[in-house]
Amino acid sequence: MHKPLRIAAIAAACAVAGAALYGAGAATAGQSTANSTHEPYNIGLLVKDIDTYYGTAPDANGVYQASSTSPYAKDLASIDKAAKKYIDQAAHKAVRKGEKPAVVFDIDDTLLLSLDYEKRYNYTYNSATWAAYVNKADRPAVFGSPELVQYAEKKGVEVFYNSGLAEAQRSAAVENLKKVGVDINLDADHMFLKNAATPPSYLSGCATPGAWTCTTVQYKSGTRKHIERDLGYEIIANFGDQYSDLEGGYADRTYKLPNPTYYVS
Repeated sequence: MHKPLRIAAIAAACAVAGAALYGAGAATAGQSTANSTHEPYNIGLLVKDIDTYYGTAPDANGVYQASSTSPYAKDLASIDKAAKKYIDQAAHKAVRKGEKPAVVFDIDDTLLLSLDYEKRYNYTYNSATWAAYVNKADRPAVFGSPELVQYAEKKGVEVFYNSGLAEAQRSAAVENLKKVGVDINLDADHMFLKNAATPPSYLSGCATPGAWTCTTVQYKSGTRKHIERDLGYEIIANFGDQYSDLEGGYADRTYKLPNPTYYVS
């Protein structure tokens, strides 16, 4: 996973979360501010809003967890309910048409929740601390994600993973996914990770050995194209927490999971 744009995430969230408050020139008690749309939403207040959305609280081991009764959990439950209904219908339709239905899942904050990392490092990114965090292989599941993967598999839909994690993080990702109950198709033929050293030929337009220039959209849409064109599947649904996980086509339907903590272009 690469997260150089965390501050951009805050700016993007500011535009939504702050519009009603500061756009109207309101202020907190004992504080005044100009009636201006130029002042961004206060970052301290934004963090509080994010904590409220997740229901963030440390557990007995001091690990920050999301609450199962939070607005975040409720939003996920709504998405999962709609997705299951659609997968059921789309899988039957694809089989009737002689197609092989498939679903594609991102991993970070689509299947494995990184909230504890975000809180501990104050929504900033460092490649060394991120690698150490991933390699612990101890992230909790995003609410409902193991059940959704299992549901798709039971409906006869082939499950693939399309992640921004590095190839060197494969074993940790597999270990972590197994821990949370996502133990379906975790082989190299179904789990696609970034391999800058020896990129696949289907990404040759933006990646050659030792020279990776693919954007997230190019990498992920190129991988989905490979799943459809080369492997012969029809991707009925694509799940991700970033819009860049979903853009670029090669999926009949996309599902954007909530994530107000960072932004990846």
